Amino acid sequence: MLRLYEKILERNDFQIVAASRGQEGLTKAKEEKPDLILLDIMMPEMDGFEVLGKLKSDDTTKNLPVIALTNLAGEEDAKKALEMGAIRYIIKSEHDPAGVVKIAKEVLASQIPNKTN
Repeated sequence: MLRLYEKILERNDFQIVAASRGQEGLTKAKEEKPDLILLDIMMPEMDGFEVLGKLKSDDTTKNLPVIALTNLAGEEDAKKALEMGAIRYIIKSEHDPAGVVKIAKEVLASQIPNKTN
């Protein structure tokens, strides 16, 4: 799934920094300071909730926007991710990769401060 998302995001002019494990993602987030993080909740070794908690408790990453992605359709999981600081919660089975790209673009556009002349 990671490769599929990488390919479709790259085709839509996103620059990708990928990580397949939580600790790797935390390290890359601190080093790269991405404009947006797509965070899968189901990961080996450290789940996405733990990663999100660490991102939001670190001064260098706490303001990075995070979209949580999962196959978990439970409302409680969505609520937990949002309460922890994710700005969106996407259930992968309800959105194809193109839909995820559309949401990512919307989130990025909302992060750009409105400029008035």
